[in-house]
Amino acid sequence: YGRRHVLSNYLIYLFIMAAMNIFVFNELAKQLINKCRAKNYKLALAESCTGGLISSVITSIPGSSDIFECSFITYSNISKKKILDVSENNLNLYGSVSKEVVIDMINGLRKKTNSDIFLAISGIAGPGGGSINKPEGLVWISYALKNKVLKISKLEFGPIGRDLVREKSTIQSLKFLLSLLGD
Repeated sequence: YGRRHVLSNYLIYLFIMAAMNIFVFNELAKQLINKCRAKNYKLALAESCTGGLISSVITSIPGSSDIFECSFITYSNISKKKILDVSENNLNLYGSVSKEVVIDMINGLRKKTNSDIFLAISGIAGPGGGSINKPEGLVWISYALKNKVLKISKLEFGPIGRDLVREKSTIQSLKFLLSLLGD
């Protein structure tokens, strides 16, 4: 009885947490779509550690095609270089999870798209893959409006697990985009 009860409670907890995340994802994505639509803005993304989750959340909302131009999932260093013109020098000096690389990623988006609002993300979702200087749960995000100074954020979630790093990164990315658009 004990193990089944604990497992049952854990499954209920997971279900509730998943439902809450879906609700948060949908609400933030709806707000983003509405604000972009009101300003007639198009959105472009470059995702690494989230592997398309941000794009998926946004495009799951009806009407997202009004604002969503494109997304590049540049998971490998080769794809970052080929698709977004990320500097090999920056990759070698700073690594793919760095401020310098997300700046290169967003600059690549600016060059290759006709969008008005941009976000680039790279991180270490785990488990593993981290180091003392770049621990599991480290995420760098750059975001900007066209022809405006870009903003950069460093998030440190810690070793909370791959799914949670990706989900929390997605939520924070949507919030950063909304902050660019104001009220």
